[in-house]
Amino acid sequence: MAASATSIGARDPRVEYDGRLAFTRIQYGAQGLTSGRFRREPTWAHDFPRADFHFLKILGELTYVKAVVDEGNVLRLDDQELGNFPVAYMSEPGFWQPSDSEVEGLRSYLQKGGFIIFDDFRGNHVDNLIDQMRRVMPGARFQKLDATHPIFHSFFEISTLDPRSGYYADAGDTEWLGIFEDNDPRKRLIAIANNNHDLGELWEFSDTGYVPVDLSNQAYQFGVNYVIYALTH
Repeated sequence: MAASATSIGARDPRVEYDGRLAFTRIQYGAQGLTSGRFRREPTWAHDFPRADFHFLKILGELTYVKAVVDEGNVLRLDDQELGNFPVAYMSEPGFWQPSDSEVEGLRSYLQKGGFIIFDDFRGNHVDNLIDQMRRVMPGARFQKLDATHPIFHSFFEISTLDPRSGYYADAGDTEWLGIFEDNDPRKRLIAIANNNHDLGELWEFSDTGYVPVDLSNQAYQFGVNYVIYALTH
């Protein structure tokens, strides 16, 4: 179950930097949303915190990455501590409307070697992500990735990318979109977006039987590969 808006708003989780990798979720917009008499978690917090901790546990058990497994970060893009953590994750970027300082923060983060994962969006939500990333990196463009890219071979060997395997298959084919330094596919990938997919949902419910085991296992493979790529390129 995702954390409630109340618990999210009480105090943002924050990990004191000690050299280990911590799951760093990007917060944007308001801390909580209200719908009628009922409150629900904000879009940036979808699948939080179970997805984050489940993923860290898998990463720690399968790799030699020293990871924090019992805590996680929730940071804004203009938080100076963001630079301590090389991999950032954003949920539902279709609702992301960054301030100017957050735009500058993400630009600086990526230029200094950071890597960001955009997850849990479908349909025309990709249009907002494209628009906001144009503010962050003017001139940069998302390019469709295929299974030959090194990110899909950094730990697990993912030999095919099935466009119908995404969590939101009913919304259209899944696309793996990336932004490269200088728009050059020979250079470092600085951002990846899982269009029509939701790795976080598959991580969150991987221990419940609610989602297919094969899809959850594959979701972990993608996530682990993303982190290993980000740490080695």
